Amino acid sequence: MVETYAEALQFIHGRDRFKKKPTLDRMRQFMHILGDPQAELNMIHVAGTNGKGSTVAFLRDLFMAEGQTVGTFTSPFITRFNERISTDGQPISDTDLVAMVNRIQPVVARLDRELAEEGPTEFEIDTALMFCYFASHPVDIVIVEVGLGGLYDSTNIITPAVSVITTIGMDHMKILGDTIPKIAAQKAGIIKPGVPVVCGRLTPEALAVMDQTATAQHTDVRALGRDFKVKSQPEPGWGERFAYNWGDHRWRHLEIDLLGQYQIDNAATALTAFITYHQLRQLPLKMSEVRAGLKHTAWPGRFERLTEDPVIAIDGAHNEPAMVEMAQLLRQHFAQHDIYIILAVLADKQYQQMIRTLLTVRNVHVIVTQFQGPGKRAAATPQALEDAVTSHKRVTTADDWPSALKQALANVSADDLVLLTGSLYFISEVRQYFKDADA
Repeated sequence: MVETYAEALQFIHGRDRFKKKPTLDRMRQFMHILGDPQAELNMIHVAGTNGKGSTVAFLRDLFMAEGQTVGTFTSPFITRFNERISTDGQPISDTDLVAMVNRIQPVVARLDRELAEEGPTEFEIDTALMFCYFASHPVDIVIVEVGLGGLYDSTNIITPAVSVITTIGMDHMKILGDTIPKIAAQKAGIIKPGVPVVCGRLTPEALAVMDQTATAQHTDVRALGRDFKVKSQPEPGWGERFAYNWGDHRWRHLEIDLLGQYQIDNAATALTAFITYHQLRQLPLKMSEVRAGLKHTAWPGRFERLTEDPVIAIDGAHNEPAMVEMAQLLRQHFAQHDIYIILAVLADKQYQQMIRTLLTVRNVHVIVTQFQGPGKRAAATPQALEDAVTSHKRVTTADDWPSALKQALANVSADDLVLLTGSLYFISEVRQYFKDADA
């Protein structure tokens, strides 16, 4: 029996993260012993390289704006583990988490005995906790974010109402493959027979994989840029405004409070999945609720402002495709200001390319530093990051990120931007620091 929240977390985080052989058999067996709680849930499934979290947040707020109760399963968390399993944006309570751990712990022990070295992984346990929680605390709909890939992800035992694939880019190549088509094939693994698929902005070769998979599964793909379209309608101030066109749905001046063309893409992808769901269920759509849901969406750690004058912001961009989007955002919104980027990255990421991409923005100064990596995953050292771009006058180093922040603040004026980025784990640490400072 687990008695405290700390013991519950110890049990969850004490498990292996991966097994040598990818399989869904163990997850199916795990859920079957628990009574298949996932079979009772009404779900939308969201995969993709980047943009999953924001798309989940837009979907959550669109459904909430029309009065539905919405469960979400996301990863990683920003401040506390509980955020991963939330209802209407409110994380699961410590008491409920302990109760759910006690429900599944005997089943995990049994599988450990029966499967020897191949017992459930940490993420399989997270997923089981979520299924059990929402089966015993019912909501109208659960938005389920894939952990990694799709085909062998532990969430992929579900049959959702709609499948969503946000973006396909080069990340986790050791696990998912080293080409876009290989990675796309892993993400396309969530496509189920007869379940409509909504895709964000994909390259032609990635979209071809989605179309082929959907055809084989007797369903179809609605893709951003091909089937539904968006057009930015810029205006001064924080946030984005855009026009959306899909079939009979032609809406102007939709507003979101998140920055970046990629957030317009995420909002449009979520909106298309939302409309698709309503079409399937023959539910009415109210334009006022759609506008309110999109405008209300916030997602911690996605170009989130922590202070103003100067603006200090954090962003969880943690791979090369995300840095390309980031560079575009900086050019569009901060061309007239000096930008100081404090960058800390996990050692297994393409940090050489990430730094080079940021330096294509002429008014960017990069301070490379490090943070305490999660568990066994190490952060790249400042020296390794600096060596990645042979001496560059706009790159400096700092031993740790608080020193980097002091260095940046000594140089900025009130109109400038300080951005901390490179890893969701890193910005989680930064966000907590600012929260504690405000307390």
